[in-house]
Order: sequence, then structure tokens, then C-alpha cells
Amino acid sequence: MKKVLVMEDEASIRGFEVINLRRAGYEPIEAETGEAALEQLRRNPDIRVALLDVMLPDIDGFEVCRRIRASDSKIGIIMLTAKNQEMDKVTGLMTGADDYITKPFSPAELTARVDALYRRVGDAEELQEDSGEIKQGPFKLNTRNRTLEKNGERIRLTQIEFSIMKFFMDNSGKALSREEILNEVWGRDYFGELKIVDVNIRRLRIKIEDDPTMPSYITTVWGFGYKWGL
Repeated sequence: MKKVLVMEDEASIRGFEVINLRRAGYEPIEAETGEAALEQLRRNPDIRVALLDVMLPDIDGFEVCRRIRASDSKIGIIMLTAKNQEMDKVTGLMTGADDYITKPFSPAELTARVDALYRRVGDAEELQEDSGEIKQGPFKLNTRNRTLEKNGERIRLTQIEFSIMKFFMDNSGKALSREEILNEVWGRDYFGELKIVDVNIRRLRIKIEDDPTMPSYITTVWGFGYKWGL
């Protein structure tokens, strides 16, 4: 079964998520608190996607996300945020989430977001035929192990960050629109907001740039998107 962690303290909302995930063919693993979620992840290392509510009675969803990312860069993470809480969306992405869903949401949106992220994480784990390396300047991208090194030192990337890097390095010197990046990395059936691209680029710059405030590798093409170049 395809396991998905559901971390939500409100029983009615958690039940709604669990029922719809089961209907979509997933095996929901429930957690009412942040500590319970971390314990469930230890018990179920084959969980590929986690739904994390931001507001919890013990440690909040952001801290749970940070702790997960400290030990696991491959799991897909979706934050559940309150309506109109823009800061929650940005904070969630900056702490390592791959996507966010704003409450209230429909069953179709929930399963579509989980499907898209589960597919990307699953494709990454099962990829066997591509065993090449892309070397550009101080960077080496291993497309089999899905790893990135800068000057020989490993940089921990999420699956989404790796996909962005590969798209950039495959199109070095070309200006890529936000829409192109969104379609390539999140899929053409993704119906979220374009800001998810901007926040992930900001997070990636912190990891790879010598000075993230003055990026030299991922540069902004104002009013359009971004360009990778050395």
C-alpha cells in the first residue's frame, strides 16, 4: 500500500482526509500531535508523503517539517495552512515543505496534490536507467543517486529542489519562465500558485549560492522567471 502520513489534531478534518485518501488508494497513517507524527515516521520508514497541519497542540507543523528534513530529504511534505495566512505558506516552504494546501479544500484538490507529489517521489526512487552526471563549474549533479555536490561537498536537496536543479542544468543559459518550471517540476496538472516556484528558488539559493542575497548561479529574469548560468 502507498502510505501517507496524516498529521492533524482535529478529528473531523483528519477523518475527512483519511476517508478521501483511502478512496484514492492510499493507506493513511494517522497522527494527532507532532510527536506522534515523528514516532509514526520512525515506525513506518516507507511513508513517502506527509500531510502536516501547521497548528498543533504541541510542536507545530513547521518544527515537525524541520525535524523530518534534518534526517530525510526524500519524503514529500505538504503543509496544510489556514486561509489567507500567506506567511504560513512561505514559512512552510522555507522549512522544507514541497507544497501547501489552503483550508478548506476539496477531496479532489487533496488527492490531486498527494498524487502529484507521490508520483514525483516514487519516480525518483525507482529511476534506474539514468545513471549520468552533469558537471558545470563547481557543481556535479548525479542523476542516478539524485545528489548534488559543490566543490566536492554534498548539498542536501529535497526531491523538488533536485528536479529544479536538473531542469536548470539541462537548460544552462536559457531564461525559464515560472510557468515552465512549474510544469516541469510539479506537473502540468498542478493547480497551485506560482509563488511556490519563487519560494523554492529562494530556498535553493540559500543552499548553493556563495551569497544568497547576490545570486550568481540562479539569476532572476525580471517579470519572467529565472536563468541558470556560471
